[in-house]
Amino acid sequence: MCAAASAQTKWDMPTPYPDGNFHTKNVREFAEQIAKSTGGKLQLQVHSNGSLIKHPEIKRAVQTAQVPIGEVLISVLSNESPLFAFDSNPFLANSYANEHKLWQAAAPHIVKRLDAQGVQLLYSVPWPPQGLYAKKEIHSLGDLKGTKFRTYSPTTSRFAELVGAIPTTIQVPDIPQAFRTGLVDAMITSGATGVDSQAWDYLSHYYDTQAFLPQNMVIVNKASFAKLDAATQKAVLEAAKAAEPRGWKTSEAENQGYVKTMGSHGIKIMKPSAQLSSEFEAIGRQMAEEWGKKAGAEGEAILKAYRGK
Repeated sequence: MCAAASAQTKWDMPTPYPDGNFHTKNVREFAEQIAKSTGGKLQLQVHSNGSLIKHPEIKRAVQTAQVPIGEVLISVLSNESPLFAFDSNPFLANSYANEHKLWQAAAPHIVKRLDAQGVQLLYSVPWPPQGLYAKKEIHSLGDLKGTKFRTYSPTTSRFAELVGAIPTTIQVPDIPQAFRTGLVDAMITSGATGVDSQAWDYLSHYYDTQAFLPQNMVIVNKASFAKLDAATQKAVLEAAKAAEPRGWKTSEAENQGYVKTMGSHGIKIMKPSAQLSSEFEAIGRQMAEEWGKKAGAEGEAILKAYRGK
């Protein structure tokens, strides 16, 4: 009994999101699978909602072995390197299938970068995509010209500029009031934000543009991983291999749920017109080129591989 107890390893695992979030649920399932397949030899103690380590510090904590494993939003690291913003170019990968293709192009570069820092990538899962919300029908970019456009990041501000709108920074809790008082007329954000802020109370149209699908990743400290015996390492890798497709599937299902909820409350759910789609794609290409230059050779290589050139 004592020998078994001493052979048990406990890992603290910080994650940024609450327990109800599908990413956190996926992490808990990942942890349960590891515990089960190792017969309790490796236990992951999941600390959700930034309770152990705040989100911006999780990657550094894993890198310095303050904790052996953790989950982060990849683009939260874009200040460290533009490479980590590969998934934030609007309309570059505007579907789950395209995002998967983009991830296959980017993953080797992300893996290499992390590897040099003593970190190993285990798996990655995207958030539901960003859609366009408005108080009126939007047939083309001309309909967005001069509108006051709610933004929340440098990427969304740049997008607003390129469509000829006026970028207006508004935090999530203030969105309903901003629309009601005419401070903003349109925005691009996820279905989750639309449902959480009850968008049906203050706007009429949602365009399922799937503008971009930001990704999370679960990472492990390489030295901590190396200390595990071969069978336990295999169990971790197998659990990660199961967690990735499961997470992608759940993300897509959650998105459909959000869109359905908004539709049931009277928001008109629209597909963008052919003209709007092609105009958005042109802006996406321009923003991707700008990002590619910032990200250097790696950025260019990712775009090239993604576009199949």
